[in-house]
This record gives sequence, structure tokens and C-alpha cells, in this order.
Amino acid sequence: MSTPDTTTLSAQLRAALALTNTEIKIADTRIAQARTETARHVLADNAEDARDRARAIEAAIRELGDVPELVAPFVGRGAAAVKAVVDQAQPFDEALLGDLSLEHQLLDRARYIKALATTTGQPQVVALARRLITAHTETVDWLTTVLTEDALGGPAALRHTRLQTGTGTLVKLVNLPVSWSARGLDRVLDTVRATPPALGEWLAQGVHAGDVAVKTLSASRDAALATAEQVARDEGADTAAGALHSIRTATSTPEPEELPIAAYDELTVADITDAIKELTEPADIRAVLIYEQANKDRHGVAAAVQSRLTAIAHEVAGLS
Repeated sequence: MSTPDTTTLSAQLRAALALTNTEIKIADTRIAQARTETARHVLADNAEDARDRARAIEAAIRELGDVPELVAPFVGRGAAAVKAVVDQAQPFDEALLGDLSLEHQLLDRARYIKALATTTGQPQVVALARRLITAHTETVDWLTTVLTEDALGGPAALRHTRLQTGTGTLVKLVNLPVSWSARGLDRVLDTVRATPPALGEWLAQGVHAGDVAVKTLSASRDAALATAEQVARDEGADTAAGALHSIRTATSTPEPEELPIAAYDELTVADITDAIKELTEPADIRAVLIYEQANKDRHGVAAAVQSRLTAIAHEVAGLS
């Protein structure tokens, strides 16, 4: 018969199992958003490791004389499926913050499980808890890095879905400062209306401003956005101008002479990789990636870009 202490331990293991099943589903859904093969492998390995951890937790529950809840895996998968759908209607950062919240829950429970197992003399569960702590600490660090990469302007290891990109743009528009006058907004929209053919048609059909911003991004209407950005600055709406500028620079391809690496087109992949290691500004790193993708699109350059931005993100986030 279970003692009160082992009952508490068993309950915590069952809670960890339910959360782990949710983690598995989320990792599976994130694989499609991986920007690189490295990120794809990280997510696939995490999902498989989580399955192994789930089996280990189930075994630990049985060793304590308890029975894992048969419905828990289905509840976890169902919760994760719902979360995956909800995430598509959130900005990218909010979706990842939700993932981080889940990992922190798992990490905190793993630490508590270790304490309970130590108190009740369960060395096998202590070893399991150490494994869980290591796994969730690594995942927290990885997600923190991805968020930091995104905050720096990217490229992040995970891609935004189309809906996440659109929602993020809409959030920026909704949160524009009230000091931006109605006249200023009208002038920006007039500028967009004057840009043929698609943008004017969307507005003529009564499309909302947020939808216009999303479709503007998709259409890469750099000239319209540049003019709209200048109008916003003339109106004193620097935050709005900054949002428009970030959209414009994210979609435009720089000229060779604008790149931070001189004589770029004459260099080998090895030369470019070495030069990327010396870059310190995320904007310069993005410029290289955008130009490379629009031209030769070499995997080695893309990998070097991601590696360098990850290193900067680690420094910014204070990760070792």
C-alpha cells in the first residue's frame, strides 16, 4: 500500500506524463516550421526523446505500485492539437512563449519529483528526474534562443507560418500609438491605394487594414511600403514607421554593393562562411541570407548564417 509520500510522487509523475504527451505532439507539429535541417533534427530528436521519457515515466509509476492513467496520452495529444490550432492565430512569439511555459512546467515538476524521490528513497526515480531536468533545461535554452533570434530580426531556427506572420503584422498595426493622426493613416492608405494593381483592388473591396498589411508583405510591394514609411515618419509616428520599415526590409533583396561582405559574388562558400563569422549586426547577417537566397541559395552559406545568429542570440540571452 502506498505511503502518503509515494502517493504524492506518483501523482507528480502522472502530471509529468500528461504534460510530456502534450510536448510530443507540439514537437511533431513544429517540425514543419523548421528553417534548417539542423532545426528539423533537433525537433525530431526531441519528439523521439520525449516518447522515451514518457515510457520511462510510465514505468516509474508502475514501479511505485500505481497505474498510469490510460486516458492521459489521449488528453495530452488532444490538448496539443488544440494548442497547435490556437498557435496559428497567435503571433509567432506568443506561440513560442506558450511552448516555453510548458517546458518550464515540466522542468519545475522534474525538480520537485527529484526532491520527492530523494525523500522517499527511490533512486531509480531520482535518476529519471535528473534525466528530465537535463532534457527540459536544454529545450528551454533552445526555445529561448529561437525567441531571441526572432527578436533580433531573424532568421530564427523556426519559420513563422503565414498566419503567424499576418497576425504579428496586425498586432503591430493595432498597437500603433494614438498620436498617429487619422490624417496620417489616411495618407498611408492613399499611398497604398495608388500602387497598382493588387493593393488598390484589395482596399476598393473594403479589405481591413490588417489584411492589407499581410497581403502587402506577401506581394513585396517595396515601393509602396517605402513611401508609406516616409509618410509615417513625416507624421511623427516613428513606431509605425519602424513597423513598416521592418516589413519592407524583410522582403526586399539588397544590391551586391549593399552587402556587408565586399566582392561577395567573387567569393567561395568557404570565404563567405569565414566572413560571416566576423559579422556582429543581425541586420547584416539577414542581408547576406536574403541576397544568397535570391541568387545561388547555397546550403553552406545558409547554415553559416544560422550558426552565427544563434551564437549572437546565445550571447544576448545570456546562455552559455
